[in-house]
Amino acid sequence: MRTVTFSPEPVPDQSAPLRAAVRYGVIGLIALAVIGSIIAFVAAGLPGLWGALIGVAVGGGFILCTALAVLFTEKLPPATSGAVLLGSWLLKMILAILVLGVLKGMDFYSKQALVIVMVLALIIVLGAETYGLLKVKVPYVTPTQSDGAPAQQDGPSGETESDEK
Repeated sequence: MRTVTFSPEPVPDQSAPLRAAVRYGVIGLIALAVIGSIIAFVAAGLPGLWGALIGVAVGGGFILCTALAVLFTEKLPPATSGAVLLGSWLLKMILAILVLGVLKGMDFYSKQALVIVMVLALIIVLGAETYGLLKVKVPYVTPTQSDGAPAQQDGPSGETESDEK
């Protein structure tokens, strides 16, 4: 007779959804960079290509930095994590304003391609990250087992079954 064993799948750790979100966000951003660059190059030539690449970098980098900051600060105390997230958000805002301010006076890129690809990058990366978060199933609690016996359930008064006997 064969012995039947049960080997459950390993339970993913708490950072698995964030890692999946970042992974899918990067994949979506790479796909947009390739497709958006080709379309922008066909539509507007070399300025379109530059506009698309800058749009991917600014739009996608803006969103991915938030997910990475959350991922890297997940094990820190909540106050520290919040401070790092706030600081990263302020830094991203300053960098985005500086990059767009510097690019305002230049004409080597297509402004239409930049705006379209930047908006698409925001939408695609956010959608891909949401998909990654929803795809990974992580339990809210860690089940415990003792000698193969089922765990005792608390009754309505908070007493366990063994207390009632």
